Amino acid sequence: MRAIITVVGKDTVGILAKVSTKCADYNVNVIEVTQSILQDLFCMIMLVDISKINTTFAQLSDDMAALGDSQGLKIHTMHEDIFNCMHHI
Repeated sequence: MRAIITVVGKDTVGILAKVSTKCADYNVNVIEVTQSILQDLFCMIMLVDISKINTTFAQLSDDMAALGDSQGLKIHTMHEDIFNCMHHI
């Protein structure tokens, strides 16, 4: 099972580290990362493996959103199944 984590907000030092650390806390493996700095905005998409997650997916999603709120970022976590349904033709 996989999930997509998106992060958008004002660029600051350590965003990738903080999000990756939160993933590690929940035994979520980062598979792939793409990030860009658009002027002063940080934009990142992570593909993560949640097959060995040590909490519920809802808790991971809530904690990522809370991390974003505390850092002035918008962090959204979407299960791969929902992502695939939204983008299926």
